[in-house]
Order: sequence, then C-alpha cells, then structure tokens
Amino acid sequence: MANVKLAIIYYSSTGTNHQMAKWAEEAAQQAGAEVRVAKVRETAPQAAIDSNPAWKAHHEATQDVPEAEVALLEWADAIIFSVPTRYGHVPTQFQQFLDITGGAWAQGKLANKVVSAMSSAQNPHGGQEATVLAVYTSMFHWGAIVAAPGYNNPALFKAGGNPYGTSVTAGENGMVEDVEDAVKYQANHTIEVAQWIKNGQTQ
Repeated sequence: MANVKLAIIYYSSTGTNHQMAKWAEEAAQQAGAEVRVAKVRETAPQAAIDSNPAWKAHHEATQDVPEAEVALLEWADAIIFSVPTRYGHVPTQFQQFLDITGGAWAQGKLANKVVSAMSSAQNPHGGQEATVLAVYTSMFHWGAIVAAPGYNNPALFKAGGNPYGTSVTAGENGMVEDVEDAVKYQANHTIEVAQWIKNGQTQ
C-alpha cells in the first residue's frame, strides 16, 4: 500500500503558522506519510519586514525552508494549508500563490486532492474561521475534497473548538490556546481520508 504524499504549505510572518506546520509535519511523519513542507513566497517589501523585529527574525530564521511551487500541489495526495488571517481573509502572499495555480487547475491536476486548513489571528474572534472557510472556497473551485476536523476528538475542544480547522490566538507572548494536539489530530485525519481515497483508486 503506497504511503500518502502530504504537502504542508504555510505562510507565517512571525512564526505561529510555521510552528503549526511543524506540528502537522511531525504527526504526519509518525503516521507514515511522505511529507514535504514549504512556505509561501514572501512578497512584502523588505522595509515592512525590517520594521517588525519578530517578522524580521522569523524571515531570516526560515531562509532554508523551500518555497511552495505548483508542482508540489500536483505531487501531493493531500495538502494542509496554515495561514494567518488578514481582515478575515487570507494574506496577500497566499492569495498570490493560489492565483498561479490556474494552469494546473485548468488541466484537472488539482481535482480530488484532500485538503485541510488552519489559521491564526491576534484576537480570539479576529477572523480565524472566516480565513479557513476562505481557503476552502478556493478548494471547491479546484474540486478538492475538504477534510475538516469537526468535533471528533477531545483535543479540538482543548484548542477552542473550531470544527473547520485548527485556529489559535497569537498574542504578544505567543499562542494563547493549547493547539498542538488539535493540529496533530487534523494532520492524522487528513492523511486518513487521503488513504481511503488512495486505496479506492488502487482497487
């Protein structure tokens, strides 16, 4: 039985969504998936990055993380996206990445991918759910299969109870809610759904 190929694609300015991506990677590797982690290309001006010490530090610390390419989406059986909210929507950097997937979409190369999304915001009601749902709206256009976590594990309630995808409040002192277990559950659930589909395709 072939292992699920999982792409974890994130955008992170100060590190929250990078950490969530790393937790998802850890769980996916333990589950036996073939995992590739990539960051969305930074498009903000260097002056903007330099103006925020935490942003600048994280940007410099993750220079070795590969940048996401459309080919990674085509390779994957399943994809986990982790992005912060921007006014209740996805960051410009992530939207630009989605905007270059049109060619692969038109060729049907993004259909039937199993997809799940995670998010963060500075405030508990700062747009996390709206951001996850915004990601899923684009996935419906791909013809992807959304694997939302629902309320199927106690870890989800400990994390704040977002059934659409794990989300966290990222304050000045780091993450407010304890979401590590919820992220790992979501990663395992995404792999599980992808494995069901992969098994069905090989029968």
